[in-house]
Amino acid sequence: MSKWPIGVFTSIDAGLGVKLEVAKELGIPTIQMHAPHRETRTAENATKFIAKLNELGITLTCVFGGFEGESYADIPTVEKTVGLVPKATRAGRLQEMKEISDFTKLLGCSVVGLHIGFVPHDTSSADYQEVVAVTRELCDHAKANGQAVHLETGQESADNLVQFIEDTKRNNLFINFDPANMILYGTGEPIDALKKVGRYVRSVHCKDATWSNEPGKSWGCEVPLGKGQVGMENYLKTLLEIGYTGPLTIEREIPQEPERQKSEIGHASQLLADLRAKLL
Repeated sequence: MSKWPIGVFTSIDAGLGVKLEVAKELGIPTIQMHAPHRETRTAENATKFIAKLNELGITLTCVFGGFEGESYADIPTVEKTVGLVPKATRAGRLQEMKEISDFTKLLGCSVVGLHIGFVPHDTSSADYQEVVAVTRELCDHAKANGQAVHLETGQESADNLVQFIEDTKRNNLFINFDPANMILYGTGEPIDALKKVGRYVRSVHCKDATWSNEPGKSWGCEVPLGKGQVGMENYLKTLLEIGYTGPLTIEREIPQEPERQKSEIGHASQLLADLRAKLL
């Protein structure tokens, strides 16, 4: 695979990503995919999906887990509902992530990703140690399947995320860096954050956003790529500095407006191709 192939976040029957056909139509050669619903994660469907990817000439680079009951309505709701952190749903979601890892193996893909949720900041607390333990268990299951686990950025500052990865002590735990999420959640200036976590970055999202008036309390605003405050050229230059040459995966989740979604992803793909030609 060449340096910085363009990618897009997709879904089949779950999640907010675009359909595979859109990736094909836009000439995008790689995808990340939201894990499909449990009842459709079968060996038969995996075989069909691989055949479809081969037919379309598309490479799957990561399968992302998501869970029933998660809500991104506002930041406090994310804290209560998202990822493996909420206690009430933790055991069931760990089991589901293991099943997603098993399905991902059937797809011949070596990366699973997820939002782990808001990790407790008191590293000496029982809560923090429990989240470390559950992450280790997921990493060990993924490793047995020949996979790495990528944590998507957003809910944690760069410093806290590095601390958490180092405390987890697993050599297959890495980062899927999303610069817009740092702005949306108000957790840090994305370029500074990327430099701090760079040694752990193994996949990225290309997404843009503008800051909230109250960073960390209310949402920033997601906008089309190149229209926000990430600074895409600076972002790609920094990816180059940290040695990242993997896919540039566009994430633009507005499935309720499919034509606008396709148009904005097409523009994003062209913007990234132009920047790639300039920088590489």
